[in-house]
Amino acid sequence: MIYDLIKKNRAVRRFDVSQKISIKQIEKWIELARLSSSARNMQPLKYVISTDEKINGLIFPHLGWAGYLTDWRGPIENERPVAYVALLLDRSIAENSHCDEGIAMQSILLGAVEDGFGGCIIGSVNKSKVARILQLPANLDILYLIALGKPVEEVVIETADGGEIKYWRDENNVHHVPKRPLQEIIFRSF
Repeated sequence: MIYDLIKKNRAVRRFDVSQKISIKQIEKWIELARLSSSARNMQPLKYVISTDEKINGLIFPHLGWAGYLTDWRGPIENERPVAYVALLLDRSIAENSHCDEGIAMQSILLGAVEDGFGGCIIGSVNKSKVARILQLPANLDILYLIALGKPVEEVVIETADGGEIKYWRDENNVHHVPKRPLQEIIFRSF
């Protein structure tokens, strides 16, 4: 059921490095993005997949991991992503992607979660350095990276109390994600 799949699709930042993901598997998830809606049907997104440990090791230092967890520098070496997908805008097709990147990333992550994996959308990327690592031509701009792997952390959704929406980790390293209640986000119904 889609409700359960969306509830299970949390930003996961710690992974089991022994559980690899094949390029074929990731291509299956990107196929979901390809089939998803695209503003004006322009389809300006392109993707780079990396499952290569060396390339992933070069990418990792150029990412920011969890803005609210100010004392956490990201996953330790044996909990890092086993794969990355770079979401790119092909400016030879369109100058902007409108809402396509959100739709595409959600489609990719729902596919990953359905197959027992998870991921995290990373917007804090040193784009120029990662573009050099990925050897991107000038017409391809990095929009986001998706870190992927087999989750080793528990993520719990809770109701935001008093408007506090900052995620946090408890003493057992459980990641808590407050969500505003439905009655707070529906402004009006007619």
